[in-house]
Amino acid sequence: MFQVEELAEQWPVFRLTDGAAQSVLEVVPDRGGIITRWAIQGQELLYLDRDRYQDPNLSIRGGIPILFPICGNLPDNRYQLPSGEAGILKQHGFARDLPWMVTGSDLRDAASITLTLDATPATLAVYPFQFRLDFTYRLQGNQLEIIQNHHNLGDRPMPFSSGLHPYFNVADKSALAIDLPVTEYFDQKRQSTGAFDGTLDFEQDELDLRFPVVDRLSATVTDRQQQQTLSLEFDASYRTLVFWTLKGKPFYCLEPWTGPRNALNTGEQLLWLDPGATHTNQVRLQLQYNC
Repeated sequence: MFQVEELAEQWPVFRLTDGAAQSVLEVVPDRGGIITRWAIQGQELLYLDRDRYQDPNLSIRGGIPILFPICGNLPDNRYQLPSGEAGILKQHGFARDLPWMVTGSDLRDAASITLTLDATPATLAVYPFQFRLDFTYRLQGNQLEIIQNHHNLGDRPMPFSSGLHPYFNVADKSALAIDLPVTEYFDQKRQSTGAFDGTLDFEQDELDLRFPVVDRLSATVTDRQQQQTLSLEFDASYRTLVFWTLKGKPFYCLEPWTGPRNALNTGEQLLWLDPGATHTNQVRLQLQYNC
């Protein structure tokens, strides 16, 4: 029923399959450990800009990029910690740009693969903390689970934010019904706040909205044209959701972040991990057909 196979392409691709559900997941360790494809019964759920993917000098726009050790951007890409240490990190951090290693797979009750990213001299030069990330992707039926273990291998507390940046395919954004566990938003483009009533203006050239999570740990997006609902469930570490899209592009992003932009400077919702400790985040995506 379950299978994990390696495909020889421009970069090695690991394909996870649940044969009974006709669901497929593709992961590219060398391109930031990214999920590039999630399909169910032949329907492609994720958007991917193939031109950017094929250019190793560009960040990928599409799939599910990994955000670490920051989410979003910093003013002038700079941070300064309470200890006085300062550094430069580009938007969303470096995990999405570095090669990960495949360190395990499991076929017992799901098609599962584990990827690992360790600190290197290059990461220590911009983020002076010894870390290890172990991300496990589990495909079962119409469900994708992403289990993220962040390890502090150093001798002092490690500050970080963690997030995912999924790009979902959509043909008609006006057919989307969005149910988020929020009451207000912050508009990154306009630097303004407002009450959220469940509607979004897709006529804007760009929507970049941050939502502080206030109650339940789940969100849903129903595509009335496709007659299906995508649910996003996440653990209590995630206190921010971001919705981002561009006018005329067939995607929307619904992103779970543990903290907002610039948390490394402000400390807002910043995670601190003790020496030798591990912090685990979990995100679950599931597709349901509405008959």
